[in-house]
Amino acid sequence: MGLKGKLISETEIKGCKDLFHEMFCEKPHHLPNVVPQTIQAVDLHEGDWGTVGSVVNWNYTIEGDEKVVKVIIDEINKEKRLVTFKAFEGHLIEEYKAFKATIHIENEGDNNLAIWTIEYEKQNEDIPEPFSYLQLATNLTKDVDTHHVNQ
Repeated sequence: MGLKGKLISETEIKGCKDLFHEMFCEKPHHLPNVVPQTIQAVDLHEGDWGTVGSVVNWNYTIEGDEKVVKVIIDEINKEKRLVTFKAFEGHLIEEYKAFKATIHIENEGDNNLAIWTIEYEKQNEDIPEPFSYLQLATNLTKDVDTHHVNQ
């Protein structure tokens, strides 16, 4: 495979699409209360929650390892229920020159789909494709949706 790539995951959600979007756009700091096994902390470093250009620090666990990444909120589109996070500091940058994760909600008939898109550029050919991050995003989607449905 090449150094650049894109991974996409679609997961049907049963909860409210607006609440789901709000969780990732305006209230990601609530995620440690919802999914503490995956997200340990989400801290705002610059800007305001839910605004483009804000800098957010994420502490999370992936494949049993605790990791930290600092991201900038690169794009928000409330109509499409879309938010894009662009990593610029932390362990991800050691492996990837570029790493961008976008979550958006699409309607397909009566169903709502949470769609994660991960765009990346590896530092070198020895770095694996970030399939574990796509799995983390998919699991996070399912856990957050279950939380909303059970509320």
